[in-house]
Amino acid sequence: MVALFGLIAGLTATPLALGAALHPKISSHVETSYGAIRGAISDLESDVISYKGIPFAKPPVNDLRWRAPEPPARWSGTLNATNFGADCAQSYSSLGLFSSGSENISEDCLYMNIWAPKNATVRSKLPVFLWIYGGRFEGGAGSVPTYDGSHLAAKDMIVVTFNYRMGPFGFLAHPELQSESPHNSTGNYGIMDQQQAIEFLRHEVSAFGGDPNHITVGGQSAGSASALIMMYSPLTSDKIVGCIAESGARDPHDPETFGLATSHRWMEKALEQGETFISEMNVSTIAELRNVSMADLLEYDGSTDTILEGTVWGDTTVQDTGLVSEPPLWRPVVDGYVLPLGYGDTLRTGSHNNIPIMTGDNLNETSWTDMNVTTYNSAFTTIMGNNSKEFFNAYPASNESEATAQTAAFGNDINRYTTWHWAKDWYLGGATKDVFAYFWTHSPPNQTSGAYHGSELWYTFGNLPTFYNYTWTDYDYELQRIMGSYWANFIKTGNPNGGNFTRFPASSPNKTNTVMWLGDDFGAGEIVDNIDKLSVIQDLFSMNPEW
Repeated sequence: MVALFGLIAGLTATPLALGAALHPKISSHVETSYGAIRGAISDLESDVISYKGIPFAKPPVNDLRWRAPEPPARWSGTLNATNFGADCAQSYSSLGLFSSGSENISEDCLYMNIWAPKNATVRSKLPVFLWIYGGRFEGGAGSVPTYDGSHLAAKDMIVVTFNYRMGPFGFLAHPELQSESPHNSTGNYGIMDQQQAIEFLRHEVSAFGGDPNHITVGGQSAGSASALIMMYSPLTSDKIVGCIAESGARDPHDPETFGLATSHRWMEKALEQGETFISEMNVSTIAELRNVSMADLLEYDGSTDTILEGTVWGDTTVQDTGLVSEPPLWRPVVDGYVLPLGYGDTLRTGSHNNIPIMTGDNLNETSWTDMNVTTYNSAFTTIMGNNSKEFFNAYPASNESEATAQTAAFGNDINRYTTWHWAKDWYLGGATKDVFAYFWTHSPPNQTSGAYHGSELWYTFGNLPTFYNYTWTDYDYELQRIMGSYWANFIKTGNPNGGNFTRFPASSPNKTNTVMWLGDDFGAGEIVDNIDKLSVIQDLFSMNPEW
């Protein structure tokens, strides 16, 4: 009897053991197509494993400089994925929440970082969130502590950050490079790195417990533009299920500084700039340029474009308002392959994937300087031209305090309008999936910059830091919980709503009161507080070219 019981117990145990073997939990050891990887328990979440410094492409060095990324080579043994790879070559100085704290830069930098729940299995099919950092296409890294994916991964998802080429390494366009390309493409190497990251995940993320058919891309500032390009580009548009664009989806007529910084370049101009660049480097061919040192190329990393010259926005008095400044030179190119059309044409023709979007801007995207009434009147008379009377009726100022405040109000109204109008073009182009537009208003404590550019990121990633002189309040921690839940809900379902939170409405092309205010207040609000201001901004955008 004992023997029979033992035999039955043995027989019933065998399928369980086999099942466990067939669906093993993700441990710190993962097998990918390229080799084994060993990660480590996250320092921030004990139920999350992090895998850092995973190569997702061959190093883009020597002859691979200014070429499309290639899949990585297989490695032997087990990759120790407990340290971040080098940041990509850059001279851009990122401070505070955008800084990785590393001085290790290299052209050998195409590395990825993955955070996965410890209890995930290869059959879990968890949603995947791929984050693209910002930094004017000049700086940034996937290793920035603000983007640590531990807390989001603890909400049952896979979170991924990575590096991509920037500056002249990522966005040089040149006729020789165009001739080298089988697609007659040039100037979008950094964007192609981002697309290679998606391809790598589609093949490998299931080993970490992720669903390769449920990848949501997200980014902030230049990363926001990049995330939208993943949706615009035919190379990746059908490979993602959602997009989060923080600071933010913009109408292509928007002239403001952060909008211009994420604008595209037209091919003809980009090729001309590339020829000028190669001449300034005192070489005559791309082969010679590939032998120029990283340090010498970085001398031109912070170059600016001159697209405002010859427009009202190039006027010195206008630039004194703080509304505009020239964008970085090194930006994506409408090359007919990676980016077939400009942003506006892509929207209006519906030439993109029809997926849910969450996008918005912050109350203090730009820091405003004090402005006297004379400068205010002169600048906005230049900007508005024949519509200046309507402007001053909508934004009156009789002293320095009012002039400064009205400039800020005008800039913030543009921020909300540009997001709403982008959504309007989205729907008018034939898209049917929802756009969830927001306006972030909360100022982190102990600082004077307000709800500044990127200040929402600590809350959405759940990473309120302990290394700044900020006295976080109970409300900050509650806000972190709410924002993380909105973002997690969107990543999982394409809709931020869920739980007992204030309803987050979708935008409407026919309604101007569907922008969700987040931060100090929650709820849908108008994009401007009176119809005259709306008319002024519409007139302004109609006068601008598309950038």
